Amino acid sequence: MAEQSCIFCKIVAGEIPAAKVFEDERALAFRDINPQAPTHALVIPREHIASLGDAVESHEALLGHLLLIGARVAREAGLAESGFRTVINTGAGAGQSVFHIHAHVLGGRRLSWPPG
Repeated sequence: MAEQSCIFCKIVAGEIPAAKVFEDERALAFRDINPQAPTHALVIPREHIASLGDAVESHEALLGHLLLIGARVAREAGLAESGFRTVINTGAGAGQSVFHIHAHVLGGRRLSWPPG
């Protein structure tokens, strides 16, 4: 179910434009408007789930689907050889700023460890 104030739900509904790089019946991926790497995409489910902490067992297949889409987006961006990072921030203290679960796919530059 969509949350009326959720920016990602508005993107899913087509109310806000996004530079989509993948779309299917369960999820979509689009370029981040504030990229932290040359390739920075967000992978989101169409279903509103506030965070990974709010996911339940019935979301298991959907969560796996999001990760597979992330890998596909990275491959299509040419990151298979150089590598990429997939990140899911959970909660404000971990850097989550939009409370609709999303996976960041980052690559195209050397990524340090540990992350910020």
